[in-house]
Amino acid sequence: MAIEVGTQAPDFELKDNHGRTVRLADFRGEKNVVLLFYPFAFTGVCTGELSALRDELPAFVNDDTQLLAASCDSIHTLRVFGEQEGLEYPLLSDFWPHGETSRAYGVFDAEKGCAVRGTFIIDKEGVIRWTVVNGLPDARDLNDYIKALDAL
Repeated sequence: MAIEVGTQAPDFELKDNHGRTVRLADFRGEKNVVLLFYPFAFTGVCTGELSALRDELPAFVNDDTQLLAASCDSIHTLRVFGEQEGLEYPLLSDFWPHGETSRAYGVFDAEKGCAVRGTFIIDKEGVIRWTVVNGLPDARDLNDYIKALDAL
């Protein structure tokens, strides 16, 4: 079960698609974070969702907000995926320990070995202010993210 609105977001330290370490705590006091979990790179629905975010990037990566997308893929897979799709925001690898961060957020599907489609909007104090969790085949509506960010 996904963690709830009003909860302190679990901190994490993950490598991105370029091998850089990304910590949620690094954004505290600086930026709101849109933390998006997705099942697998190179799959149809995931590629569509992440490309839609790419196409609306100024709404999600700016002076006030940082988009972070996480999957259980390796950093090597994420590097190729990001380059192929022109994704210019961090793609975080929750590969090892396998799914540790997605488990902390309650969005890991142990049977499938991947995260489900969970999105968490975390404010500058590190508190979850909005969330949505969809099943593997169900795409999310990024306009809902924009409305939630505008409400902060």
